Amino acid sequence: MESLINKVGANKIPYVCVAATVNMAGGQPISMENLRQVHAFCSKHGIKIFFDATRAMENAYFIKVREQGYQDKSMAEILREMCSYSNGCTMSAKKDLLVNIGGFLALNDYEIFEEARNMVVVYEGLHTYGGLAGRDMEAMALGIEEAIQEDHMRARIGQVEYVGEKLKSIGIPFVQPVGGHTIFLDAKKFLPNLKQLEFPAQTLAAELYLESGIRAMERGIVSAGRNKETGDHYYPKLELVRLTFPPRVYTQAHCDVTAEAVEAVYENRNTVIGLEMIYEPKYLRFFQARFKRI
Repeated sequence: MESLINKVGANKIPYVCVAATVNMAGGQPISMENLRQVHAFCSKHGIKIFFDATRAMENAYFIKVREQGYQDKSMAEILREMCSYSNGCTMSAKKDLLVNIGGFLALNDYEIFEEARNMVVVYEGLHTYGGLAGRDMEAMALGIEEAIQEDHMRARIGQVEYVGEKLKSIGIPFVQPVGGHTIFLDAKKFLPNLKQLEFPAQTLAAELYLESGIRAMERGIVSAGRNKETGDHYYPKLELVRLTFPPRVYTQAHCDVTAEAVEAVYENRNTVIGLEMIYEPKYLRFFQARFKRI
């Protein structure tokens, strides 16, 4: 960040976005100390921080169990401190807040709030609902209270840890320690015979679906996209497959089936053939691109 500011100037950076347990980093949490330092750094340069709070409650739990000095604090106290190191946040409520749809934008800058409140009328509806039904807003309000309960988060993350232990005992390569909502399979190590241009993570996701109907998500070269100037792919160091656990959906039997499916594909990994991309949309290709076996 210091290097970027020296290169382009702080006035060219409208804000810094900080995302908790972000997918492209294997679902790993941010420490409170890191948040504190980023906040101090940005404040010194007059740059705003916006918090992607989508999985902030998961992150608060990890801070409680892993970071020194937070064991005796409640998740609510930790979340409040996390939010204090930002100028506002966005929230995709389908994740931590236990609802089907919706989200919110929270701000502590009145000028930006006024601008957002005017824009939301144009694009979504009145600022008090923004296109959401009252039923969804009520569910979200309840979800906020429930998701911050330690028992809930311990059970949720415990389910992911359970599958992680099963995969570890089999010898499956994945990102450790497990994230709050997901396990990330290491596709490069899982399918070492595939070149990166053969889309190992996308291939692994497809093989899991064919094996058991489990829908996984690629987080590798497909997600990384292309360089706009050269047209070449970006080549990220990590080729990951995300096994995401929806809250309050899976039983232990589902977890067992997931582990068994991963094991079955792993046992046949030497016979897996890579993919080629046969359709690439203009934007966000990891949502709509199509592939076929080479």
